[in-house]
Amino acid sequence: MIEQTTSSTATFISKLEQRWRQGTFVCVGLDSDYDRIPATVKSMGSVEEALFIFNRDIIDATHDLVCAYKPNSAFYEAQGDQGLRALCRTVEYIRETYPHIPVILDAKRADIGSTNLGYVQMAFDIIGVDAITIHPYLGKEALAPFLARKEKGMIVLVKTSNPGAGEFQDLPVGGAQEPLYQVVARHVANAWNTHGNCAIVVGATYPAELEKVRAIVGDMPILIPGIGAQGGEVEATVSAGKDSRGWGMIISASRSIIFASKGDDFARAAREATRELRAEINRYN
Repeated sequence: MIEQTTSSTATFISKLEQRWRQGTFVCVGLDSDYDRIPATVKSMGSVEEALFIFNRDIIDATHDLVCAYKPNSAFYEAQGDQGLRALCRTVEYIRETYPHIPVILDAKRADIGSTNLGYVQMAFDIIGVDAITIHPYLGKEALAPFLARKEKGMIVLVKTSNPGAGEFQDLPVGGAQEPLYQVVARHVANAWNTHGNCAIVVGATYPAELEKVRAIVGDMPILIPGIGAQGGEVEATVSAGKDSRGWGMIISASRSIIFASKGDDFARAAREATRELRAEINRYN
């Protein structure tokens, strides 16, 4: 049995590596759309209570199978104060009950430096997550408040999973006329990762691009969304995304796991979907 590192001493990267050592690369996206939560859960109380109970039951059912949880802030912001309280309660529950599992806030934040201080405080000091997704458009200088948090993870968008990602991300730039996503990946790996706390996002829907980015960034962690509902294939993702140790992958699935059942057995169905994805990943790794 691998000794669990306490949340007070562990960094985002060390938590991830601990989970990877156990052959766990699945990240469950807690994209908890209130409209899709089972009616029996909604009947238990307020919007806040329903969101929290839904998340708690899925977390309890899957905690031994995952390398991370990734709530998307949009689904909580859409419910106003109650949704934000549910998000905070969910993160607090993971920190208290499963402190060895990192939590990624999928918020895609970034602004000028002084504004970023507010985003940093919100994510890390108020909500209490281990990592956050950020976009690179404003450059390293503006992102300094994020990058300075050595113990936290900064997961930079490089090649996103959506069908229209190439509109800007594939544009040839510079003297070498490289696609922009490759230039961003190289900047993150070579210039931004001073504290060893950076990771990047590349969608499972683009396995050829994922392979190219892996060659650029070496053993840096890659958050890989797009498995499941978005159509990403596991075998191609693992082949392209694993690092030199067979690690480095945070393979995220959301709707295909948390909404695997519409009924009272939603948590049990989520566990089974997570177990199947974990087994498939490990079959190809």
